[in-house]
Amino acid sequence: MHSAGPNGPALFFCPARQPLCPRRAGASGLRRDYRGLLAWQGAPAEGRLEDVLFRDTLLHRNVLAGLLRSAADQGLYLGTSSWKYKGWLGSVYEQSRYIYRGRFSETRFNRHCLKEYGEQFQTVGVDAAYYQFPSHELLSDWFDATPGTFLFSMKVTDEITLKRFPRLPRFGARAGTVNPDFLNSKKFIDLFLGPCSPWQARVGVLMFEFSRFHASDFSRGRDFVDALDTFLSELPSGWRYGVEIRNGSFLQPYYFEVLRRHAVAHVFTSWDGMPSIEEQISVPGAMETADFLAARLLLRPGRSYAEAVQRFSPYQEIKEPLLNVRQATVELLGKARSKAKSPKAFIYVNNRLEGNAPQTIQGILESLGPPESAHPSSGAVSELLT
Repeated sequence: MHSAGPNGPALFFCPARQPLCPRRAGASGLRRDYRGLLAWQGAPAEGRLEDVLFRDTLLHRNVLAGLLRSAADQGLYLGTSSWKYKGWLGSVYEQSRYIYRGRFSETRFNRHCLKEYGEQFQTVGVDAAYYQFPSHELLSDWFDATPGTFLFSMKVTDEITLKRFPRLPRFGARAGTVNPDFLNSKKFIDLFLGPCSPWQARVGVLMFEFSRFHASDFSRGRDFVDALDTFLSELPSGWRYGVEIRNGSFLQPYYFEVLRRHAVAHVFTSWDGMPSIEEQISVPGAMETADFLAARLLLRPGRSYAEAVQRFSPYQEIKEPLLNVRQATVELLGKARSKAKSPKAFIYVNNRLEGNAPQTIQGILESLGPPESAHPSSGAVSELLT
């Protein structure tokens, strides 16, 4: 089976064998495996090997890792939203690491894939903290699995950001009721910042994601911003905070004024029902509220989450490149380069934007123009071909 994304690797899978792994095969093994795979595909074994080596899985991991390291050296951190995706096996993840008694172990993969993720990426956006306050044990596992320079950005637990609990099974008897702890600064400090404190230097940005408010929640957007202003004034300094909203009508001067007063970033988001990233960055002052920029590229505006899951699962390849979102992100990163402090930007990409977040990130960084040294040399490829 041949699966190709327009800005990422084409992944080749052969029945009855695992995806090819350059670190295990060795140069001679790669030549033999790729020759055999090309023949299996009905393609000439000679003449295409060099293109395959450049284009596909063999060099993709090293190219992407190099681009990400170079960006982080400039204070630009790009990562994915979460990391546990089996669709990335053969590209981000080496399947052989997760074989137990001759079979792929999903338990082993879920437990250990963060370590391999951290060998390539410099940061990740954590959604899990949105659903429950992070424990010291869980945080310890995450930080121990990754290098000391790796940064975790987290969505703050919804008990702080929900005005009313949605009618979902996970909320039990609370479903549909008003949340008494909405914007409860003490609870946030005690139950979220407290467990994170030992690793404060390795926390990227803490993002307060507010679901779409209705008139029954706030009759005016300004009322929400007033409540947000009070909440932010009660938070301790020394952490990077970001605010992500789902009401496009709230993107008014007073909102950005409050964020700027507290040095909090507006989290630019690509999401159903929100103005596009291009429209958001065009709002005066939107990129000047903090000494860093933050963005989450989640969905194409106008597309529902459920539709994206159905269209893109299992997230092996890009199926719909969104060039306008990429270009707007490049503009954000260009603006971030002018910031004085580092880190300067945190950008997180979801698989449900285009179909494969790592390939989207590589496309963005290539458009941004990474240093030439981030690309593999012809000498390295020649060595593989001998």
